[in-house]
Amino acid sequence: MATRWGICSAGKISNDFTVALRTLPPGDHQIVAVAARKLQDAQAFAKKHNIPRAYGGYDELSRDPDVEVVYVGVIHPYHISASLLFMNAKKNVLCEKPMAMNSREVKEMVAAAKTNNIFFMEAVWTRFFPASLEIKRLLAEEEVGEVKMVKADFGLKLMHVPRAVQKELGGGALLDIGIYCLQFICMVYGGEKPESIQATGVCLDTGVDEAMVVTLKFSRGRMAVFTCSMAVQLPNDAVITGTKGTIRVPAHMWSPTSLVVNGKETQYPVPEPRLPLNFTNSTGLRYEAEEVRQCLLKGLKESPGMTHADSLLLAELEDEARSQVGVVYNQDLH
Repeated sequence: MATRWGICSAGKISNDFTVALRTLPPGDHQIVAVAARKLQDAQAFAKKHNIPRAYGGYDELSRDPDVEVVYVGVIHPYHISASLLFMNAKKNVLCEKPMAMNSREVKEMVAAAKTNNIFFMEAVWTRFFPASLEIKRLLAEEEVGEVKMVKADFGLKLMHVPRAVQKELGGGALLDIGIYCLQFICMVYGGEKPESIQATGVCLDTGVDEAMVVTLKFSRGRMAVFTCSMAVQLPNDAVITGTKGTIRVPAHMWSPTSLVVNGKETQYPVPEPRLPLNFTNSTGLRYEAEEVRQCLLKGLKESPGMTHADSLLLAELEDEARSQVGVVYNQDLH
């Protein structure tokens, strides 16, 4: 029986998630409804994507008995309110990253998921790409020996995007794109909490970070460093260096489609989209959607590939890096 999805928001990432779902077998995934703040936006989205029902408000979506799991694609200051609405209606939830604005909100969301006994996952799509699964396998088999250093960069020119630069919209390089570098490091080091984290950065007049450089020190003398920027295009690659070799993601480290292991490159292409996409390699969102389906079929309440503990660690490290750079959101003051 198909996993029945509801889509919360009719924005760009929801468009791409919907296009990605259509690359999976229709007998496995069905979209039954979409909701937006304005009914006309939901109706236009439903028409474009051939979705049966459109709602002008998230409450209606939460009450739809046919919806089994909701994809929350609103901007991140609204992740907590939307996710709690659906969780309290006993809907399973896949929430876009970052899960929330800070670790306090993440704890509240995880607690609500447990209280309501529903599946809940942060949509860190990178973790479920075939290339990422191959990285995990290579690390587990110690193909490059003991990992001593991880380096990742993610920079895009986003200064013209209001969502990226305005504090009330959850702007800032770290939460928007730096999170991909940070989650990559956490994945490589198996969810281990670092012994120390040092961050330095540049802030805009709006109070959000334009760029950040973060160094992490782990046990046994293992290190990691990442750079994120909204002002310039960076190489956007990642390198894992061990005592016996290297694993490199040569481009698009947040949506990897190739790996170079000790000099040998292997391709992991994503499917072609049937409709235009807003973001690079977005059909790769299919992998997190399939992960949700597999977890639901097994009766799991969290994904082994992106656990609640993984999300909390990510949020705690983001909180610490932000505090060192001086980025304070309104949500931090409550």
